Amino acid sequence: MKLNPSKWYKVLAPRPVVLVSTVSPGGVSNAAPFSFVMPVSIDPPLIAFASDPDHDTVRNIKKTREFVVNIPAKGILKKLWICRESFPYGVSEIDRAGLTEQPSLRVKPARIKECIAHFECRLFRQQRAGDHLLVIGKVVEAAVDDRCFRRGKYGLKKALPLLHVGGEEFVLPGKMLKAK
Repeated sequence: MKLNPSKWYKVLAPRPVVLVSTVSPGGVSNAAPFSFVMPVSIDPPLIAFASDPDHDTVRNIKKTREFVVNIPAKGILKKLWICRESFPYGVSEIDRAGLTEQPSLRVKPARIKECIAHFECRLFRQQRAGDHLLVIGKVVEAAVDDRCFRRGKYGLKKALPLLHVGGEEFVLPGKMLKAK
């Protein structure tokens, strides 16, 4: 079947979904879900996500140069979905979704307490990429729920991170396979 090139990314699924939290210069928190996300480098530790350049998340990052990548799990899907709504600038999606802000250790934007992992970031670089802006952050602090990370391994079955298929559809990790 021939696939319209404008739909190529739909086949690259499922993708991990994250909640990026930021804060405005006036101190109002913001959070939005993104599934165009990837690790970029181990040394230095870099993570990237792609966003509409006019998104409030990008607006805040351009002004404060900081953000937190939060890893949501199964239990907060409905709250995550509220964060994707288009609220006026200056309205906290974290508050509207009923999520809990937790102080970060090295950046001003809050961590989202209900998430299973948090990567505190400082803006490393931003690059226009077609109709999106690629935002690359240097991870300056990282934390993960003890129940999800044991003996140096990430326990997918315990963590149950959300994976985005497209639109309103998400899946959870299923069967683990090993290459031999």
